[in-house]
Amino acid sequence: MGYYRQNIKKEKENGEHLHENRAICLHAFSDLSHICPATFVYLLKECYVCGTCKATPKFRVLQQQVSRALHNAPQPGPFTFLIHCLYVVPLLGHQYTEGFSHMLLSSLRHCKSQNFSPDDFYRAKPLALQLILDILACVVGHEERILIKLLEAFDVNLEDIGDAIGCFDMTKGRLDRVKAYIEQYVIDFIESQSYMTAVTLLERFSIQLSGESLLLKMIESNQYKAAEKWATFMGKPLICLLVQKYLDMKMLKNAYDIIKRNNLMEEFPDVYHMYKESLLKKLAEKGLWDLAELKTNKDQHLVEYLVYLAMEAGYSEKVDELCERYCLEGFSKKKEILIHLLENYPVTDETSSRPRYLDLKNFILDDIVWVDEVNRLLTATEYIEGCKIVGIDCEWKPNYEKGSKLNKVSIMQIASENHAFIFDLIKLYEDEPKALDSCLRRILCSSNTLKLGYNLQCDLHQLSHSYGDLECFRSYEMLLDIQKLFKERNGGLSGLAEKILGAGLNKTRRNSNWEQRPLSQNQIEYAALDAAVLVHIFHHVRDQPQSGDKEEHCKVEWKSHIVSRMNNMRRMNGS
Repeated sequence: MGYYRQNIKKEKENGEHLHENRAICLHAFSDLSHICPATFVYLLKECYVCGTCKATPKFRVLQQQVSRALHNAPQPGPFTFLIHCLYVVPLLGHQYTEGFSHMLLSSLRHCKSQNFSPDDFYRAKPLALQLILDILACVVGHEERILIKLLEAFDVNLEDIGDAIGCFDMTKGRLDRVKAYIEQYVIDFIESQSYMTAVTLLERFSIQLSGESLLLKMIESNQYKAAEKWATFMGKPLICLLVQKYLDMKMLKNAYDIIKRNNLMEEFPDVYHMYKESLLKKLAEKGLWDLAELKTNKDQHLVEYLVYLAMEAGYSEKVDELCERYCLEGFSKKKEILIHLLENYPVTDETSSRPRYLDLKNFILDDIVWVDEVNRLLTATEYIEGCKIVGIDCEWKPNYEKGSKLNKVSIMQIASENHAFIFDLIKLYEDEPKALDSCLRRILCSSNTLKLGYNLQCDLHQLSHSYGDLECFRSYEMLLDIQKLFKERNGGLSGLAEKILGAGLNKTRRNSNWEQRPLSQNQIEYAALDAAVLVHIFHHVRDQPQSGDKEEHCKVEWKSHIVSRMNNMRRMNGS
C-alpha cells in the first residue's frame, strides 16, 4: 500500500508542477511588462513543442496568442519588442527560425494596422534598420524573405539606409555611396541566383544595372517571375525583349499574359490568336469541346480553327453543330470546310499521322439497346444475368468550373460480346427508383457473372455519390478491374486497347454533354464501345496461348484480382 501511496503523491506533485508551469506561461502572455524578449520567444517555442496539433494549426493558435500578448504592455513598446524577438529567434535553430520569424512579422503588420503607436514605431525603426544590415552581412541568420518583409513593414528607403550606415548628408555623392553599398549585396544575391531578392532590392532603391544581361541570366535559370518583375521595373524595351524570348521558347501563355498586362497588342498582334489556338488544341485533345467553344468567345477565326480541330478528330457532329450555330457561310459542305481550313492551317507532320481507332463494327455487336423504362430494364437485367462476362462503364457531364458540384452519373453501359445496354439512370431514377435499385443489385451482386471495368470502383463511388439512397452501388460480387492486370497504366483504357488490340479508342466524345436527350448516335456508339472493349481485352488476355506452368500462372493471376464487397466488407475471391 505504501508503494501505491508514494506513486499517487508523486503524480500529484507532477500535476501541481505542470499546473504551476502553465500558470507561469499564462501570466507571461497576459503581462509582458516584466518579460524580456528572450523569455517570450522561449515560451513560444515550448508552447509549440508541447502542442499536440499539426504544425499549421499550432502556428495559427500561437499567432493569435502573440497578437493578444502585444496588447499587454511589452517594454519599451510592441514594435521594439518584436524586433528584439527577431534577433533572438535564430538562436532557436534552423527548424524554428523560419516559421517563428514569419509569425512575428505577421504580428508586427497586424499591430501596425490595428494598434498603431507612432512613437514606438519610429523608436523601433533604427533597430529594424540595423537588423536589416545584420541580415545582409550574414551576422543574423534570417532567410531572404524575412529581409524583404522587414523592408516592407518599415517602408525602408535609400535615406533610411544612409542614416543606418552613417551617411546623414544625402547629397548626390553620398546617395551614390549608399546605392553602391546596397549594390554589393545585390551582386552577391545575383551570383547565388537569388534573383527575386536582388530584383526587389534594385526596385526598392531604384538602382539600375545592365538590364538585358540580367534578364537573360534569369531566363536561363528559369526564374521567370523574377524576370517579369525586372522587365516591368526597367520598362517597355525590356518587356518586349522578354515577350520575344517567351515566344522563342513557345511559352505562349506567359507571353500573352505580359502582352495583356502591359497593353502591347499593337507590338505583338499575332500572339493573341497563337495563344488561343494553342489553348483550344489542348482542350480538344482532352475532349473538352464545350469548354473550348466557350474559350473562342465567338471569335470567327477561333471558331473556324475549332471546326478544323473537330474535323481532325473525326468529330463530325461537332463540326455540323458549330457550322450551324455560327452560320459559317461557305462552310456548309464538309469538303469546302476542309479545303478552306487546310489553306489557312496547313497540315503539319504532327497532324498528318492520324491515330488508328477501334470501330464498333469490329466487335460484332448485334444491337445497342437504350433502357429508359421499366419493361426494357427488366428485359436487360434478365439478359445480363445469363451472361458469364460483361463490361461496365459510366458517363456523366463534365464540370468546367473548379470547385463546382459534380454532376450526377447520367448513363451506365453494360455490354456482353454481342449486345450492349445503355441505362438512362437519370430517367429511371426519377420514374422507377425501386425497380432500378432491385435490377442493378441483381446484376452487381450476381456471383455467376464476371463484371469487368476499368477503374470501376471509382465509377461505383461516383454512382453511390449520385444516387445515395440506392443500395445497389454499395455491394458487389465478381468484380475485376482490368487496369490492375497490367503494370503499365499510362494512356487509360484507350492506351490499353491500343497495346492489346492494336488500336485505341477515339475519346473525342468523352467530355460531351451526357445529360442531353436524346444522345447523338455517335455518343451512343462511343458509350457502347467503352464497355464492349473491356470484354475483348479480357478474352485476349485469358485466351492468349501459354505453355507449361505459365498457363496456370496466368489464370491464377487474373482470378486473384477479382474482388467482392458485401455488407461493406471487401474480401478477395479466389474462385
